[in-house]
Amino acid sequence: MAKSLTKSQTAAKLAELVAKETGSEMTKKQAVAALDCMAQLAYKEAKNKFTIPGLGKLVLVNTKKRMGRNPQTGEPIEIPARRKVKFRVAKAAKDAILGGK
Repeated sequence: MAKSLTKSQTAAKLAELVAKETGSEMTKKQAVAALDCMAQLAYKEAKNKFTIPGLGKLVLVNTKKRMGRNPQTGEPIEIPARRKVKFRVAKAAKDAILGGK
């Protein structure tokens, strides 16, 4: 399995793609700033469902309390209700990565 891109590698690829698509230059520093701003915006807006078009959306999900089991002792325990952050992948991204039907 291939290794994932680092933040600087991602910024370099982003700058390269923007330059190719728009014809105007984007520095790596500007690309890093854009990625950081996108992350900050996602953190702030996640409670309102933050969507990245063509990629997916961040949503908050409330889970109910439930009964679980301690795997070591087998003793039943109560797992409390809590909030989770989930990322739902867009259909377009799934089709692009996995190949459409």
